[in-house]
Amino acid sequence: MPLLSISVERFPIAGRFVISRGAKTEAMVVMATIEDDGARGRGECVPYARYGESVETVLAQLASVRYAIEAGADRARLQGLLPAGAARNALDCALWDLEAKRTGVPAYQIAGQHAPSPVTTAYTISVGTPRDMAEAAAKARNRPLLKIKLAGEDDGARIREVRRAAPDASLIVDANEAWTQANLERNLHACAEAGVRLVEQPLPSQHDAALAAIDHIIPICADESVHDRTGLEALRNRYDAINVKLDKTGGLTEALALSEAAERLGFTLMVGCMVATSLSMAPALLLAARARFVDLDGPLILAADRAEGLAYEGSVIRPAKPALWG
Repeated sequence: MPLLSISVERFPIAGRFVISRGAKTEAMVVMATIEDDGARGRGECVPYARYGESVETVLAQLASVRYAIEAGADRARLQGLLPAGAARNALDCALWDLEAKRTGVPAYQIAGQHAPSPVTTAYTISVGTPRDMAEAAAKARNRPLLKIKLAGEDDGARIREVRRAAPDASLIVDANEAWTQANLERNLHACAEAGVRLVEQPLPSQHDAALAAIDHIIPICADESVHDRTGLEALRNRYDAINVKLDKTGGLTEALALSEAAERLGFTLMVGCMVATSLSMAPALLLAARARFVDLDGPLILAADRAEGLAYEGSVIRPAKPALWG
């Protein structure tokens, strides 16, 4: 019979990771491990306060379904046991990994996806003063794709300084809901002047209807506004792209379904992550081939990754080895 174990782990960040709603110096992750018949599957999640999650709430959710998991609940049943979110992500990914380990069939084949190949990830520049962000961008100027965190006011200066410091890099920006209707178009024009390729979640999710009434001079991507397939149709006139994160969808199972639904509706795909280890990135890599933008740099932000983590060569991520996941 399956046996579920749960652990909480801390991974220090190299320096500080700063976005519009705060700073952090460590990544706190919850790992679910399911063992059965000598095989072991693992999944990792990051509780996120923006979505009402904490380590305590995630642990409580996992405890609430322990009996079902140890009685043999599969991925399909799991979708009805827990809502989309971090807890379900850890279990869903552990079940994918367990099936791959038990059968010897790679997870990408079980999922009906192409074999993962090396992909280029964005590299994140934390929000700060324009000068501080320019210094950080200068150090990363040889990376092909930079993701710039913004905070609302003074974002025009931040973008101009980053572009000056990294003239050859492609840029995407992420406001994390920090813009307002008053500065929206001004900030978009500043991004356009700097050649930004994508603007992620400029307005708070509860106010994003305003995006349907403006000219999208740059493609706009939903992050906080989209979790799973629920409500996806309503975003068609507001966004051009969606950011698929497994901690939002509640695992790879819903992430695959969301990606297919979004493609049918004409959305461009981005695959993203929370700040976490390679164990969180590995399942998301199964979506990378269909995504125009890949943002799986979590381990690059940490002071140290898991010992069996993904191989990063600059900004290029090599596919996961079975010892890690899948």
